[in-house]
Amino acid sequence: MGGVDLKDRSAIELGAGTGLLGIVATLLVLYLWASTVCLRHISLYCLGARVTITDRAAALEFLESNVQANLPSELRPKAVVKELTWGKDLGNFPPGAYDFILGADIVYLEETFAELLQTLDHLCSEQTVILLSCRIRYERDHKFLKMLRGRFSVYEVHYDSSKDVHIYKAQRGTRKDDF
Repeated sequence: MGGVDLKDRSAIELGAGTGLLGIVATLLVLYLWASTVCLRHISLYCLGARVTITDRAAALEFLESNVQANLPSELRPKAVVKELTWGKDLGNFPPGAYDFILGADIVYLEETFAELLQTLDHLCSEQTVILLSCRIRYERDHKFLKMLRGRFSVYEVHYDSSKDVHIYKAQRGTRKDDF
């Protein structure tokens, strides 16, 4: 799949649950070892994105506590927890403002597919990259991919056969650019 440069980029995680994906996207750091006269020290460079971590209202308290518990205090300002029910209150999120839209295992309730697509449409610009990881378990999952392909160019960028997990990249138009 290749690397993804998140430094100084903005991302939004949809249906975050525990917030793991958003926390990791915020937390990406590079440790550089530098030698000086007989001394070694560590330099810490944050490569993570500014991440908006979203879920429905019922999940926010737990989500916020996970962010507080798992991000060092100096990185917490880069992660914002916000309520987002797909298809509702989209005016609280600037259209097309995110470089990346992230989702892990959010494709499973068929009754939410239309609202999820509406949300993706609202959040995407021409440059936005959507990354969705999911298991394709049922016919309804294929239905969602067909609906997604109706609005975006969709490519499978990784498949983990040991866990039966697919990672899809989607963008507006017909681009198949690298990250």
